[in-house]
Amino acid sequence: MSSIEAWGMFFVSTGQPLEKRSFTIDDISDDDVVVKVAGCGVCHTDLGYISGSVGTKHDLPLILGHEISGTVEATGSHYENLLGKQVIIPAVLPCGECELCKAGRDNICQHQLMPGNDFQGGFASHIVVPARFLCELDDDLGKFELQELSVIADAITTPYQSMIRSGLKEGDLAIVIGTGGVGLYMAQHAHNAGATVIALDIDEGKVEAVKKQGADFGICTAGMDGRGIKKAIRSLVKENNLPKYQWKIFETSGSTSGQNVAFSLLTFAATLGVIGFTMGKLELRLSNIMAFDADLFGNWGCSPKYYPPVVKGVLDGSINLKDNIVEYPLSELNEVIELANAHKLSRRAIMVPDQE
Repeated sequence: MSSIEAWGMFFVSTGQPLEKRSFTIDDISDDDVVVKVAGCGVCHTDLGYISGSVGTKHDLPLILGHEISGTVEATGSHYENLLGKQVIIPAVLPCGECELCKAGRDNICQHQLMPGNDFQGGFASHIVVPARFLCELDDDLGKFELQELSVIADAITTPYQSMIRSGLKEGDLAIVIGTGGVGLYMAQHAHNAGATVIALDIDEGKVEAVKKQGADFGICTAGMDGRGIKKAIRSLVKENNLPKYQWKIFETSGSTSGQNVAFSLLTFAATLGVIGFTMGKLELRLSNIMAFDADLFGNWGCSPKYYPPVVKGVLDGSINLKDNIVEYPLSELNEVIELANAHKLSRRAIMVPDQE
């Protein structure tokens, strides 16, 4: 392959601004491709890496970013059929061969690779990535631009897998805790599956937003304790003749307070999915799970097999993406990170490489 001159925003030191650096791609393996990045979403996990609250597997310096869409610009010998194709790069790339992969649990493959964590990520003009599990897109994206689809690679697919894992079905009651970048889509997926959705958040603005995108009811929980939240939900259940039991509870806030609330809402035959991540610790009475004969599961990323139905939902409009994203030039990434840390971003930021 011909050499490709590229550039990226490198994470060099904890707590410090990212540095723009050039690099050259002059060789790739037979199983890799080079993707010219169209867009890369800014995830809460990226903020954790930068602050030092979450560690990367790859040594620094490292290009972060794992919500990536782009066009294949060069290929190894095994994937020449992908040249010129528009793709989404799954945030979790499994090996496809191990015990977990063969058991259908490839999202938690112990040989998995994650862009912007295990190898150089998507806050760059180009990325070298294993080709096997890329999500290939049609040439015609309808009303969408390629960069807009980048956030499918985590914010939208992760809650979709959680919904599948929970066994949620039409007529169920789904309770979504936290309506940020993941919770908003969790509510949409549950709504599209025919469930009644109650969404909880401490931000009144987010509650109002999610009520326009799938939630039947919203509760602003600022200043409320767990007992008050449970009372408010039970009132909604009684007033609207909703299911008393078998609730599907999805914790997406990634906070100890949110996880405490989620666990306190367990009822008979309930299912609790933990989707948000925190290093915080809780003190829980696990016997509640036994007493309620409840199910509890965690969710890590999303298997590549679930990407196609999510892409279809975005393209046909059943999943609302347009109202939840905002684009910035990649060169302004440090400024966007500051906005995100100050909670001044109301939409998912997508970084688009500057034309040079």
